[in-house]
Amino acid sequence: MKFTGTKIKDLYVIEPDIIIDDRGMFARTYCKKEFAVINFSKEFVQMNFSFNYKKGTLRGMHYQVHPYEETKLIRCSSGKCFDIAVDLRKDSETYLQWFGTELSGENSKMILIPEGFAHGFLTLEDNTELVYHHTEYYTSAADRGIRYDDRALNIRLPSEVIVISDKDKSYPLIK
Repeated sequence: MKFTGTKIKDLYVIEPDIIIDDRGMFARTYCKKEFAVINFSKEFVQMNFSFNYKKGTLRGMHYQVHPYEETKLIRCSSGKCFDIAVDLRKDSETYLQWFGTELSGENSKMILIPEGFAHGFLTLEDNTELVYHHTEYYTSAADRGIRYDDRALNIRLPSEVIVISDKDKSYPLIK
């Protein structure tokens, strides 16, 4: 696996080694030993799947508060999305900065989002599927979010938001 650091500390884009032959394709998406290279040793305790019918679907920006913060490993298994992480760590040099990258079934890239970040994505194709690995269980009392269109963040999306839940539209602006 190739781990590429981003402008935000502890946030990585990961490219698995892909083996292609006459049967198809194989790639390892997680190996504890390989992730140790970036000092990641947490245990994934929950895996989620998201299927999105329409291009332009936005989900996010979600996070959990202390003591239920979580690291997420996100992979797009089919279709294409623009995946976004926002640094909410108040003691970070990159507080309120965001990073976005294209994930797709074709490029097989993943993103490792550490604790203290909000996460969301915008689908760039119909019928886009994502798989999420979490280091913490979902806890409704700790569930929070921020608005993707908050001017304090200035997130630049590659296309228009067409579908968004009422919950995701109603998150507060950053003060």
